[in-house]
Amino acid sequence: MSLDKLAKKIAGNTRSEAARIIGNAKSEARKINSAAQQEATTIVEQLIQNAEQEAGQLGTEMSAAARQHNQKRMLIARREELDTTWQSVKSVVGSAGMKGRVSVLKTLMASAVEQDSGKGVLHPVAIDRKVLEDLGRKFTIGDDIDGLGGFVIESDGGAVSMDYRFESRLEAAWGNNLAAIAETLFS
Repeated sequence: MSLDKLAKKIAGNTRSEAARIIGNAKSEARKINSAAQQEATTIVEQLIQNAEQEAGQLGTEMSAAARQHNQKRMLIARREELDTTWQSVKSVVGSAGMKGRVSVLKTLMASAVEQDSGKGVLHPVAIDRKVLEDLGRKFTIGDDIDGLGGFVIESDGGAVSMDYRFESRLEAAWGNNLAAIAETLFS
C-alpha cells in the first residue's frame, strides 16, 4: 500500500470518526438542551406558583391590616363621640337652667338628712348655694366646692365625707349605663 493510499484511508477513517463524534455530540447537546429547557420550565412554573402564593398571602395580610385599621378608626371615632356626648351631658347638668334642678337637690337633701342627723357641715357647689341654704337649714353651711351642682356633707371634723355632687351621681349613672348609651348612639 502506498503512502498516499494509506494517508487517504486514514483521512477517510478520521473524517468518518469525526462525523460520528460530531453526530454523537450534537445528539448529546440536543438532549442536554432539552433537559435544560424542561428544568427551566419547571423552575419558572415553581417561581410563578411561589409568587402567586406570596401575592395571595400578602393580599390577605393587607386586607386584615386594612380591616384592623378601620376597626381602630371606628373605635377612636366612637370614643370621640362618647367623649363629646359626656361633655354635652356635663354641660347640661352643670347649667343653672337645667330643668328639674331644684327637684334633684331636694331629693339629694332628703337622702343626706337620712344619712346624717344634721350635725355635719354642708359644702355647696356655688351654683346651688342659694337653694341649698334654704333646703339645708339643719346643716351648718360651709365653703363652696367645685362641681356641676349639689353638695358634700362633712362630719366628724372632715373625717367622714358624703358626696352628693351631681358629677359623682352622673359618673356612676354613666358607668352603669355605658353599654346602653353606646348602643343608642351607634346602632
